Amino acid sequence: MSNKKYVIGVDYGTDSVRSVLVDTENGKEISSSVFNYPRWKERKYCDANENRFRQHPLDYLEGLEHTILACLKDAGNVGGQVLAISVDTTGSTPIAINEKGIPLSLTKGFEENPNAMFILWKDHTAILEAEEINTLCHSGKVIDYTQYVGGIYSSEWFFAKVLRTLKVDQSVREAAYSWVEHCDWIPAVLTGNDKPATWKRSRCAAGHKAMWHADYDGLPSESFLSQLNPLLTGLRAKLYDETYTSDEVAGTISAEWASKLQINPACKIGVGAFDAHIGAVGAGIEPFTLTKVMGTSTCDMLTAPTHIVGSKLIKGICGQVDGSIVPNMLGLEAGQSAFGDVYAWFKELLLWPTKNLLSDSNAINQEQKEKLLNELSDKMIPALAKEMKDIPLDETAIVALDWLNGRRTPDANQALKGAISGISLGTDAPRIFKALVEATAFGSKKIVDRFTDEGIEIKAVIALGGVAKKSPEIMQIMADVLDRPIKIARSEQACALGSAMFASVVAGVYMNVDEAVKKMGSGFETEYQPRKAQAEIYKKLYAKYAQLGEWVEGKSLK
Repeated sequence: MSNKKYVIGVDYGTDSVRSVLVDTENGKEISSSVFNYPRWKERKYCDANENRFRQHPLDYLEGLEHTILACLKDAGNVGGQVLAISVDTTGSTPIAINEKGIPLSLTKGFEENPNAMFILWKDHTAILEAEEINTLCHSGKVIDYTQYVGGIYSSEWFFAKVLRTLKVDQSVREAAYSWVEHCDWIPAVLTGNDKPATWKRSRCAAGHKAMWHADYDGLPSESFLSQLNPLLTGLRAKLYDETYTSDEVAGTISAEWASKLQINPACKIGVGAFDAHIGAVGAGIEPFTLTKVMGTSTCDMLTAPTHIVGSKLIKGICGQVDGSIVPNMLGLEAGQSAFGDVYAWFKELLLWPTKNLLSDSNAINQEQKEKLLNELSDKMIPALAKEMKDIPLDETAIVALDWLNGRRTPDANQALKGAISGISLGTDAPRIFKALVEATAFGSKKIVDRFTDEGIEIKAVIALGGVAKKSPEIMQIMADVLDRPIKIARSEQACALGSAMFASVVAGVYMNVDEAVKKMGSGFETEYQPRKAQAEIYKKLYAKYAQLGEWVEGKSLK
């Protein structure tokens, strides 16, 4: 038997979960597996018109088992040599649980209730509740619990979602014992821990989304929560006080899951965290390097020594939390609520006639219809990206806003909508697509500008994720707009690799995360350089983007 030491990194994304089996000696990916959530694919429990996006815990559990078993099988059944498993998830993605830590949607009577599901990060049903939190925090009558999360609490975050659910669903309100983030629940499942009070909660999740901070001795006080809304009375005592960084051990795998996964019964399970934070580690983040995780949305991660930032509070971002990315470093988070989702929306818009009119056509059979639709869907974005390369760049071009799913940063406002300005009868699909790509790049520049305006230096930019790996045309525009070089992480699964790095520390193979990154990192595959002429034109278009944003934000129809 080989003396190789393996770890598994599990990365829960918006559409799927992927697991990677990694050799701790060099970070080599031995095997990997991806599982698309079947219920999510059918858009069960979701209503895009209401900004409601929910996921069933069975999608997560089935994916966990499927991907890990597939990884071990492909590697030759080496489960006995797996020393640790660590997970990352989207967030804030909370769910109501009973006293045993079981999500309500896994209990009788709640199997099909959307309010008993995990409330996905992109769910914006709690806009009013977020505003209530901001109003109370900024009233001067209580501690401003938003000061370490950019000064604005978002509808994408924990307490807003909890309060919204308690308001609208009496059955969930009466059955819920407490609430848990997805990244905290999976380690509890793997360790077989049915006592929520003893779960090791993620510093990353708590600090960035639940207003946890050491200055407050933890979460917002019982007094604050009950003043915010009586429905929250008593919840504070059923949550947690302490939080943990992801180099900590959450526990040992349970006998049930060791048997189910055919894995080492001494396998350690790490404390979970959010995908973007872990992905930044997998991509090789260093102090003052902006690491952009580019997928359906973006998360822009940055680390800095705490003593350098000191007491400075960065306005309009998604939090500054000690140890949320790399232990003993300040982690700063920003991002865009829609990035790849903007392109996906436009693709679906263009496919509407094919999807809805082709179904009534007798010109071709059903098999041919499905084949044609799939072919068009696969080719749409690459074709648009190719066409937009030949469109001349000038300062009179179409200008769009990337707020199709609201604005995350700078200055969260999920009620905002997108816009397109400057279209004419000569405007075609590639030109609109180009404007949307530029809008997402301009949104990224807004984040860069906010950090630098607040005195946070950005020495380099790293990109990872599906858009960064597959869309060179988009990445070149991003480099031109930012007027900075952008390095692309080599790993296809940087988030899962990051989880594997943390797992190697949890297993005791490496003393700390920095050592794990040096030994297991995969480096970069390419670097995009800004083009001087294009960068100068984009400065003028960026000014128009900012002007359009100010107008839309100030004049939006009520």
